[in-house]
Amino acid sequence: MKLRLLLVLVGAVVAFANHNLNAQTLDRKANELHGVWVSTVSNIDYPSKPGLTSEQLAAEADAWLDLAQQMRFNAVFLQVRPMCDAMYRSSIFPWSHFLTGEQGKAPENNFDPLEYWIREAHKRNIQVHAWLNPYRVAVSAKTLEKLADDNPAKIHPEWTFEHKGKTYLDPGIPEARQLVVSGVIEIVENYDVDGIHIDDYFYPERKIDADKATYEKFGQDFDNIEDWRRHNVDLFIEEAAKAIRERKPQVVWSVSPAGVWANKGSNPLGSDTRGNQCYYDLFADVRGWVKKEWIDAVIPQIYWEFGFKPADFQILVDWWSDVVADTNVRLYIGTAAYRVDPNAKSEAWRDPEQLTRQLEYMASKPEVSGQVFFTAHNFKKGQPAREPVEKFGEKNNWSANER
Repeated sequence: MKLRLLLVLVGAVVAFANHNLNAQTLDRKANELHGVWVSTVSNIDYPSKPGLTSEQLAAEADAWLDLAQQMRFNAVFLQVRPMCDAMYRSSIFPWSHFLTGEQGKAPENNFDPLEYWIREAHKRNIQVHAWLNPYRVAVSAKTLEKLADDNPAKIHPEWTFEHKGKTYLDPGIPEARQLVVSGVIEIVENYDVDGIHIDDYFYPERKIDADKATYEKFGQDFDNIEDWRRHNVDLFIEEAAKAIRERKPQVVWSVSPAGVWANKGSNPLGSDTRGNQCYYDLFADVRGWVKKEWIDAVIPQIYWEFGFKPADFQILVDWWSDVVADTNVRLYIGTAAYRVDPNAKSEAWRDPEQLTRQLEYMASKPEVSGQVFFTAHNFKKGQPAREPVEKFGEKNNWSANER
């Protein structure tokens, strides 16, 4: 199956690049991007396990980059901050336990994964976008106990809140927000990255109450906690954009939100879908960020098939295309390589032609300038698929992907 997927994707990416385009489309697609997310959380992709030697870390990076080159990808989105930690040399965040097995412990010979990936990727003419999870601190009480002594969340537990056993930096606390922005600045100033990228972890979900005290302290100017939360996320996005553009305007600032901004039933500007909405459930007004051009690229996670009633692929690609049409923001589609599987529960994903059709449809849209596949592991021959958590309930809602 893996070999078949490789062949399908190579052909599809080439077809995307060689699609017959008119002058307007060529202008929009001048900088096509064909990328892949490389997940470090839980050692999904890299490194294969904690505690590898510097030589092993380098060899695994080389293997992934060789595969990316084989697949004709021109960008990798390397997860360098999976959980308030670092896969790079940082004065703000401790070394990741996914790297060494112990948070705060440096790799052998002070090996710097981000530095190595950038150098070796650029030799292959492949971009490196540093992928950050901005607010996640710990996924359980056990991982919380193992935070390094110099972890900002341990030094300042008052900057965090807990929800369903998981710990997050509180977006409503100015110092916590500035911490994340400072982390962005550190990478931009110290590394030759092509982009800074964040995923869809903002507030964990709509039904939280752990930040009520923060709202009472900082939300006096807002009539409700929902608008205040969206304002807090807006501030981070705008402040990070300003920080990047002041230092290295060529660095691409991108966001990968959940595929549905809002359902038309909730908001007349939304898509004809029925599912979790990043505007209402994660308090992320991604459409607003595009219209204000606070971001340079948006990569919605459209991980569903043609004809899927709660969230049809074509409906969502069309909706996001309309959103970016009158802006300078580039649209890349987050694409579900992990779902192509002959044993998939959904009949649509047992046929790899589903993905080919999706890529052909993207190529036909002038506003779509490429795609990013989740996740790298799914292109490695002989390896079992490792899927993000996706649960569909009776009301066709789904949880945020565990990425």
